[in-house]
Amino acid sequence: MTAILTAGLGLKPQHYEAALACRADGLWFEVHPENYFVAGGPRLGWLEAIRAVHPISLHGVALSLAADAAPDATHLERLTLLANRIEPALISEHLAWSALRGAYHPDLLPFPRTNEALSRIADNIARTQATLARRIAIENPAHYVHIDGHAWEEVDFLAELAKRTGCGLLLDVNNVYVGARNLGYSATDYIDRFPAEPVMEIHLAGHTPDPNLGAALLIDSHDMPVAPEVWALYKRLIGRIGPRPTLIERDDNLPEFDVLLAERDSAQALAHSSCAKEACG
Repeated sequence: MTAILTAGLGLKPQHYEAALACRADGLWFEVHPENYFVAGGPRLGWLEAIRAVHPISLHGVALSLAADAAPDATHLERLTLLANRIEPALISEHLAWSALRGAYHPDLLPFPRTNEALSRIADNIARTQATLARRIAIENPAHYVHIDGHAWEEVDFLAELAKRTGCGLLLDVNNVYVGARNLGYSATDYIDRFPAEPVMEIHLAGHTPDPNLGAALLIDSHDMPVAPEVWALYKRLIGRIGPRPTLIERDDNLPEFDVLLAERDSAQALAHSSCAKEACG
């Protein structure tokens, strides 16, 4: 399916039937491909049914592109098989690592942005894109602690990855806000400096204060509505770069489908407003 993507939602099993029935203009859905690395069965059947009606994006969480090793060959093979089967409109991954020499961690872990890391990650992205025969988008991470040893500012690091590999970028606006609050940098400066051309997708999500530290540490929890501050950053961003495919991420504390759809409609309205100002086609 070829379609112009505007605003979409993360697809959850609880919402399969509502998603299949929905015909909202420009609606698309995003899934974690690792949940569909199967040869058949009801979950893959639902995905294929929804794919016949709405575009699908694959948002990976386990390629571990920032590890000091090439992506796991079996994982990459499974991702390629799924991509060939689903023909996704977008494929994305995180600027993080989660596996190292056979040890797997259930998290997206940070790393020092050194020249060595830049070369290694660029090589891993190039390998992935060559295997998939598709361009992928790399997502900026959320930050919770200061890490020593950075040689690159994050925006510049991501821009250089895009330049070296031809990959796209996925700008998670909630990650920007959470990281800025936790580490003490300017979210608006980050948004204003982010390169426009490589942005293939935008994520919006909710966050929560840490149970013990409160507002001193925000968690990218994906279990709340998008905060007003994140909406303001999003409006600022698309006012500068124009509308891009935008996803409402909600992974926990799931409301009814119509509640998420209304939040998605808010992103859609802002995108249309930005497009009108830019005189988009």
